[in-house]
Amino acid sequence: MSTHTDLVDRYLAVWNEPDAERRATAVAALFTTDASYTDPLAAIRGHEEIVATVTGVRDAFPEHEFRRHGDVDGHHDVVRFGWALVPAEGGEAVVIGFDVAVHDSDGRIRAVHGFLDKVPATT
Repeated sequence: MSTHTDLVDRYLAVWNEPDAERRATAVAALFTTDASYTDPLAAIRGHEEIVATVTGVRDAFPEHEFRRHGDVDGHHDVVRFGWALVPAEGGEAVVIGFDVAVHDSDGRIRAVHGFLDKVPATT
C-alpha cells in the first residue's frame, strides 16, 4: 500500500469513526493544528472545526460510511482521491465526492480541498 493510499484510508477512517473521543484523537493525529478543510458547504480551520464538521456529517447520515471511490493518485505532498458515502449495509452512494489533500513531511494533512459530484436532492 502506498503512503498516499494509507493517508487516504486514515482520512476516511476519521469520517467513519463513531466514537466522538476517538474521532477527536484521530483528527489531532492526522491533521496539523492549523489544517484547513474547504468544500462547497464548508470553509473551516483547526481541529475543533474539523471535528465539528465530521460530527455534523455523521449526524446527518447515520448508518452510512465513507469508502474510497476509484484510485488514489499522488505525488510529492499532494494526493487526490474519490470517495462515496454509502449505507453501511450496502446500496447506492448518496454522496460522491473528490478531494485533494496536501500533507506535510510527517504525513499530517495541512489542507483538504473537496468537490461534490453527487449530492442528495433537496425538496
